[in-house]
Amino acid sequence: MTQKTTQDPAEIAGRFPQDFTWGLATASYQIEGATKTDGRGPCIWDAFSNMPGRVYQGHNGDVACDHYNRWESDLDLIKQMGVDAYRFSIAWPRILPQGRGDVNEKGLDFYDRLVDGMVERGLKVFPTLYHWDLPLALAGYGGWTDRDTANAFAEYTSHVVKRIGDRIDALATFNEPWCSTYLGHWIGKHAPGERSIDAALAAVHVTNLAHGLSVQAARAERSDIPMGTVINAQSIFAASDKEEDKAAAERAFQFHNGVFFGPVFDGAYDAEFEAALGDKLRVQDGDMKIINQPLDWWGFNYYFPGMVKHDPDKRADLTGVGAMGSFDTDADPASEFLALKAVPSSGSDARTDIGWEMRPDGISHLLTQVYDRYDNLPPVYITENGACYNMGPDENGVVDDQPRQDYIADHLDALAGSLNEGIPLKGYFAWSLMDNFEWAEGYKMRFGLVHVDYETQVRTIKASGHWYADIARAHDAAQAEAAE
Repeated sequence: MTQKTTQDPAEIAGRFPQDFTWGLATASYQIEGATKTDGRGPCIWDAFSNMPGRVYQGHNGDVACDHYNRWESDLDLIKQMGVDAYRFSIAWPRILPQGRGDVNEKGLDFYDRLVDGMVERGLKVFPTLYHWDLPLALAGYGGWTDRDTANAFAEYTSHVVKRIGDRIDALATFNEPWCSTYLGHWIGKHAPGERSIDAALAAVHVTNLAHGLSVQAARAERSDIPMGTVINAQSIFAASDKEEDKAAAERAFQFHNGVFFGPVFDGAYDAEFEAALGDKLRVQDGDMKIINQPLDWWGFNYYFPGMVKHDPDKRADLTGVGAMGSFDTDADPASEFLALKAVPSSGSDARTDIGWEMRPDGISHLLTQVYDRYDNLPPVYITENGACYNMGPDENGVVDDQPRQDYIADHLDALAGSLNEGIPLKGYFAWSLMDNFEWAEGYKMRFGLVHVDYETQVRTIKASGHWYADIARAHDAAQAEAAE
């Protein structure tokens, strides 16, 4: 695929419709810093980052990219890069330091200024309410395993929408609930660092419930905000045409993806999944009706594929299917359902610097799959897609990251194909605007289109960033020409 993919910005832009949105994305904890400034309360990632051995070399988000103090110049940078929209997340502990109760007006003031700055620069406003920075006080009550957290999230939503809802172009409730539930509560690689399948599935359902309550709360304040959610759905391939491997891939799909798509878009969990694991979800009467709110859009984050085969030993080894870890289900009553083993994909052997396999057709594979499965899916944005490459500036200050450009070009090629097949794709947000705190990997891994020198906070647009900006500008130029 790579050899056939065009690198010409104008040609790439010409493959996407006139109303297509080009954007850049970040997340609050990864870039803001200022974790103790202007009344912000602690979050679970503040605590997790400071636990020995949890994050690479003990890195944390205390300073990050200092975006809290540099937001104006960062918005100027985004504008310079020619995109239409900026996707960012709001830090819950800045708004409600204890998770609920007294509102920190200074926290709301920050996002008020940020949104005003975006509007002034002609950037569309795409906020996400939750990108993993749960207020630490709520973790003391069980965090996402406690149903009351869903109510707290709805209250938080109301405060945000009251303040900035009049300037939002699209609002997401959650970013990648798979990570905050499975990586956080089952694999233990992310905050809060728990390793329990029971806790993970309890968190899945509470998160789904919180999504539904949040949509209701937002619409109660402003019925005109386009509402959505962002899912890092796993693009899962069967290792062979054997019926047992195809059945294993289906179970993996339901375990990773169906637990979010089913309740949110169809109002139900998959029957086989629920029969095996439903008791761990702790569903109550009326929950599914709350979760199943009609949405205006949804977001798909994609980086790498997964491939699974049936494992007769009934040990759920899901390394490489997004889990980046494994869980031994020998003693679990659901071991039949999770009798899966991840294997390398049959696609390219090339990997990014973080070790993730590159398979561009995985992005189109998943989109085709979910639009075939779910009747109620609204239009989709690619809300994150990008690659980790760690090269820095050369002696001339140039960051030549051609592999990142290749990665993005290949995935845009696949997405253009999806558009041709009728997928209602509305936009693409590259991850990420700038290098940042990469969770458990600390500052070791770089995903940015802009290089950040963490000692000086100097930003340098990489070669891939200039190229991506050329795509956005070419698209704008074609729009303007068509309007004449």
